[in-house]
Amino acid sequence: MAEAKSFFERITGARTVPATSAEVPRERALPATERGRNVNVGQNDEDYAPQTEEEGELTVDIYDNDDEIVIQAFIGGVKPEDMDVQVTDDLVTLRGKRARSQEVEGEKFFYRELYWGVFARSIVLPQEVISDEAEASMKNGLLTIKLPKRDRNKAQKLRVKSD
Repeated sequence: MAEAKSFFERITGARTVPATSAEVPRERALPATERGRNVNVGQNDEDYAPQTEEEGELTVDIYDNDDEIVIQAFIGGVKPEDMDVQVTDDLVTLRGKRARSQEVEGEKFFYRELYWGVFARSIVLPQEVISDEAEASMKNGLLTIKLPKRDRNKAQKLRVKSD
């Protein structure tokens, strides 16, 4: 018999996945420092290593804003220092942990629908971005990441120097 979906899963369309599965290979989902840049790092990679607990997947909105790609995710209850956002030219990885402020014994719950724990999401971008100019901000639980698009058609004029 399948386990009932939580309220969070029903409302947001999110699904809980085991920590061992991912949308992209782990090497690509967790880029090396030289391949990408941490926009906002609160913890080191060991704090977000896969564990035996399930890992939630964030739901996101991604849209084109003429000169940038914008990603938004609702991460209410997550402190900025508990978020890790990594950006490369074609991939964004969001990882974090939503911690319960107080523990409640299971039999004392009438409803238990909120998601608490580790979550992650890797997003392959629809076009290349300038990762060094990416910005991340959070307001009222909404994470907004702005990624300036790389214009491949724009030629850069080089100045020729004589020796």
